[in-house]
Amino acid sequence: MSGGRRLYWQAGITLAVLVAAVGMLAAHRAMLDSGTDQLAAADEEWLLLACLAAVATWGCAAVAQQGAVAERLPRGRLVAAQFAASAANHVLPAGAGAAAVNLRFLTKCGLSTRRSATALAVKAAVGGFVRCVLGVALLLASPGTVRFSAHVPKALLLLPVAAGALVLAVALSRRLRRAAAQALADVRDVHRSRARACALWGGSVAFALLHAGVVVAVVHALGLALPTSHVVMAYLVASGAAALLPTPGGLGSLDAALALALTSAGAPGQTAIAVVLGYRLLTGWLPMAPGLLVLGLLARRSAL
Repeated sequence: MSGGRRLYWQAGITLAVLVAAVGMLAAHRAMLDSGTDQLAAADEEWLLLACLAAVATWGCAAVAQQGAVAERLPRGRLVAAQFAASAANHVLPAGAGAAAVNLRFLTKCGLSTRRSATALAVKAAVGGFVRCVLGVALLLASPGTVRFSAHVPKALLLLPVAAGALVLAVALSRRLRRAAAQALADVRDVHRSRARACALWGGSVAFALLHAGVVVAVVHALGLALPTSHVVMAYLVASGAAALLPTPGGLGSLDAALALALTSAGAPGQTAIAVVLGYRLLTGWLPMAPGLLVLGLLARRSAL
């Protein structure tokens, strides 16, 4: 599929998901209003903790990005680029905004386009693998976690199917085989340096846990009595499901998946929506305007 046709398909899917999300919001407007009211009366100390966790995610993203490359990147501009990438990610679909910002930043730091793209692919692959491992570890440490949703066992059956489809696609495509071989070579290169491996994996683990921590803090701020393990699993499942739909920042897909997961965990529907609103507010909507300003400043200073 050509780049133009792929862009049209992504735009079409994005538009369909956003229209469906708007339709769902309109159909549940009363519940949305109630969730907003609950969030306005939430515990301020827990919301402050959620805000601090959200801010820390940009530092963790910077650490993971540094671990994916051998060259020493300028720390200040690296963190600023992650902040700008987070804002851009809520504008373009399927993580394209963050990828474009980071690709431009790495090439401006002297890396070739191929090496920059490979570093981003390694970081993304490690991030996805980390989420899977965290979910499995949580299930092993707290087996009762799976009881919060009767649909989880059915959803888990899709994982080997998706993995098999991916392996088959790689096996049948020469281009994908070359890309996979190059990615494996770069992963091995990262692990030749203990410092790089620790930065890549440690930053990725902290990034995922801090995002889950934002949800946990918002849950506590609303006085919702849910086990932390259930809330963390709800976020991991929702973020994994949202990755399958190319919407900007997971808009619509992540919101619906997280609300459904929290409701399945035992949260009332209105409170689950309030949690989603709080998470979105702290990780996406509030940082978007300053993030875009930082993006423009970096571009003006030729850092992007």
